[in-house]
Amino acid sequence: MVAYNIPTVNDVLIPETLLKKRKTMVASEAATAAQKTELRKAKVAKRREIFKRASKYQAEYKAAERNEIRLRRQAKAQGNYYVPAQERLVFIVRVRGINNIAPKPRKVLQLLRLLQINNGVFVRLNKATSEMLQLIQPYVAYGYPNMKTIRQLIYKRGYAKVNKQRIPIHDNSIIEKALGKYNIICVEDLIHEIATVGPHFKEASNFLWPFKLSNPNNMWRERKFLNFIEGGDTGNREQFINKLVQSML
Repeated sequence: MVAYNIPTVNDVLIPETLLKKRKTMVASEAATAAQKTELRKAKVAKRREIFKRASKYQAEYKAAERNEIRLRRQAKAQGNYYVPAQERLVFIVRVRGINNIAPKPRKVLQLLRLLQINNGVFVRLNKATSEMLQLIQPYVAYGYPNMKTIRQLIYKRGYAKVNKQRIPIHDNSIIEKALGKYNIICVEDLIHEIATVGPHFKEASNFLWPFKLSNPNNMWRERKFLNFIEGGDTGNREQFINKLVQSML
């Protein structure tokens, strides 16, 4: 009987180019796995940081609310009147169209980015903006939003302005990319900057596209274009703006 030598796998010669290719693939896979691990760790760390910031802001809001109640009770106990600090933030909603608008109010509405009916914006209240509001009172409704209104507006109707485009805020990375240099990296940071009228309020407000709201359900009065104190809907509604905005979300 004749014996034959059967070649084994170990006897097969593998080309050097194939060996290099395999080593490159292994190294690439290891680098990709390491990169994914680092990204996962970074995401967990970022999530923890955002949670810490949200908790800190919540404690800050509660402390401010308790301090307000304490001051009111203290003033009442001493037989005095408590006068709260002057409001620094207003939310403006456009309620009239483009017909029969004088040039100055039209220009102010353009500067405030109120280009359509039911558009809304946050504005810092100072001497200049107060004078602008006086000019456009017959065409807008405005007032002082509370924390609930600010939060719901940004979460429900908030869109970002990125490269002059209206982008939904579906991820905190959109905020961080645009406002990260101002230490605003998440939605809670954005809400806090707007609510407290922080040092970078202008950048945060301009980052938000003007809110597009719906018509309120049975909220407009019969004499809609009269001032609010005269039984209409325009002008300063003070705290009652919150009820109007809730019906327009």
